[in-house]
Amino acid sequence: MLSELDQAERLPARQQPEWYDAEALRDARATLSALPPLVFAGEADDLRDRLGEAAQGRAFLLQGGDCAETFSGATADKIKDRVKTILQMAVILTYGASVPVVKMGRMAGQFAKPRSKDTETRGDVTLPVFRGEIVNGFEFDEQSRRNDPARLVQAYHTSASTLNLIRAFTQGGFASLREVHSWNQGFARNPANARYDQLAQEIDRAVRFMDACGAGDSEDFKRVDFYVGHEGLLFDYERPLTRIDSRTGKVYDTSAHFLWIGERTRGLDDAHIEYFSKVSNPIGVKLGPDTQPEDVLALIDRLDPDRVPGRLTFITRMGAKRIRESLPPLLEAVRDSGAQPLWITDPMHGNGITAANGYKTRRFDDILDEVQGFFEAHAEAGTIPGGIHVELTGDDVTECLGGVERIDEDDLATRYESLCDPRLNHRQSLELAFLVAEQLKTVHRR
Repeated sequence: MLSELDQAERLPARQQPEWYDAEALRDARATLSALPPLVFAGEADDLRDRLGEAAQGRAFLLQGGDCAETFSGATADKIKDRVKTILQMAVILTYGASVPVVKMGRMAGQFAKPRSKDTETRGDVTLPVFRGEIVNGFEFDEQSRRNDPARLVQAYHTSASTLNLIRAFTQGGFASLREVHSWNQGFARNPANARYDQLAQEIDRAVRFMDACGAGDSEDFKRVDFYVGHEGLLFDYERPLTRIDSRTGKVYDTSAHFLWIGERTRGLDDAHIEYFSKVSNPIGVKLGPDTQPEDVLALIDRLDPDRVPGRLTFITRMGAKRIRESLPPLLEAVRDSGAQPLWITDPMHGNGITAANGYKTRRFDDILDEVQGFFEAHAEAGTIPGGIHVELTGDDVTECLGGVERIDEDDLATRYESLCDPRLNHRQSLELAFLVAEQLKTVHRR
């Protein structure tokens, strides 16, 4: 079965770097092939089942994390703050949706980035474009921009360390419902966030009621299941970590629980679609505003021919200006076909702008508008809005405009830390969660 994956690699494969040393690449792939899996097939199966529940409206997916992870960013404090932010958002969304929230980080593997060009030119110097730290460095010099296969192995070890910390934080009491709720109370009691205080008080009453009933002492309220996913972009990383499950004989990509295929690499005759059609992990596909109904139906047939609940997730990234016209025809076509993939919204990637001072940024209001359009489109089609996919950080960066902090263009330079795309900071992420919770309360009253 693994030989079929080698055949898939021979198809046209977009967004693959040209490595500087073929022998070093062979060594890196051999090293990765001999290392233990980062995740286990049974965990991926559990996630697939939960995503199947979300596709039917019995759960809601929250996926969040860095645009592109960095090796230096894999510290205990930074990982803790990202996990903390996702846990805080999940408590808010759980109350709003009145269903379990599936928690997934864009973490422990989100090191590669697709790019529109292979090279970057500054003045008279042209070098390979920065493709994420799994490939090369951000600094604009020949040594840093060399596509180095040794970084593939470094990405593995950084992912393993990140996963170890995630498991410790989510299973060792850090994720206690009482603890997470107390963090949210601090946010809601800030006068700047007064509009969210009522919802926070409702959650507080619910938590106190569970405590009064003795439910707050349950282990289920002290630890959480936390999954990881990333874009399955680089075959030189994904293929060596793809293994056969000893229980079932099925093929799994053990680099993450969940892999998604990007807008740039989802050609039906290309290598990524063929490759991921052969693995048993739950798979996502990004859909941009020019996606046609026939494209979506063909993707379902290729990636989920047996219509397995939770197998296929569509991640829509339309942009606030186009979602209300572009998404409804796709929802209607899939609804009428009888398929039931999980639909989630990525309100980040379709809303990028460049500020007057040259910084890439996004307006918080545009992000909210796309989320609103996502819910409106599903209400119109009678389908289920099943989750949200957000680029965020637990740090107090200033990369996206607006929010209760009213970040403006002059603030961007204060703490702009992303090497690629702008992320919501901690406060903006919580604000988004409260606003989505308000939407979810409406959905579940229908």
